[in-house]
Amino acid sequence: MWFVLSLITIFFWGGSDLFSKMGTNPQDKYSHWRLVIMVGAAMGLHACCYIAFFNIQYAPFTIIRYFPVAFLYILAMILGYAGLRYIELSVSSPICNSSGAVAALLCFFILKQRMSVAQFLAVSLICGGILLLSYLQKRQEKITRLENSIFVPRKYMVGLIAILFPVLYCFIDGLGTFMDAYYMENLMSEAEANLSFEFTFLFIAIIGFIYLTIVRKQKFPQKSEKTFALGAFCETAGQFCYVYALAENPIVAAPMISSYCIFSVLLSRIFLKEKLSYGQYGSIVMVMIGIAILGLE
Repeated sequence: MWFVLSLITIFFWGGSDLFSKMGTNPQDKYSHWRLVIMVGAAMGLHACCYIAFFNIQYAPFTIIRYFPVAFLYILAMILGYAGLRYIELSVSSPICNSSGAVAALLCFFILKQRMSVAQFLAVSLICGGILLLSYLQKRQEKITRLENSIFVPRKYMVGLIAILFPVLYCFIDGLGTFMDAYYMENLMSEAEANLSFEFTFLFIAIIGFIYLTIVRKQKFPQKSEKTFALGAFCETAGQFCYVYALAENPIVAAPMISSYCIFSVLLSRIFLKEKLSYGQYGSIVMVMIGIAILGLE
């Protein structure tokens, strides 16, 4: 079942990535807060409906117990959303999703979880495909800038902004995924973990709304919120499936789900008419082969 849930997560998170990119305004320095507010609102609504419809018994104190994990996840996501403003200047987004490899290594060395030879091969193909796609996208961005005579200040090409967001996302999210696996194995159920995460995100969204509208006196909502709402729906649906997949098989599910960036690239090709090179298609095939091996294993 973890494999099916992982595929569903990949589908929804790929859609979330696409809508988030479509709605992000590079000129709006508060764009990431607008996205945080929409995602938090969607997750809070889902959590309330889930408890009401399924009559779930949920202790509010669980939010505090789960807070270290939720904090890492949300911090990584905020950094990822902020990095969307610099996506054409930074190491491209697939490097963020190497966090699955970080989580798998932590599960292997600390939780002593093991993979079969076939699973190890599949995970290696997925991680290798993600890293190759990241390199090829970065190279393609440089070629595009040269062909169109786009001047990019050197400080942005080699400075902290170019690498800080994806690198921080990778390690923070990877650590969060590892801690999530530990929590669900030893401390709480999948439902408790997911509800705690969603309520924490709702709380962060409320803080973001107050900061944006009262402190910074920004208009809310704007046109971009409509696109962000679609991204928030996809993010929430993916998160729900992700928790159950991770609880069942974290050492394999984590790197597999990280391949959702491949799906977002394909969606960008279809809906945003972005061109892909043969190398990019090759990296996508690598990931697909890895996913197929996991499905057959």
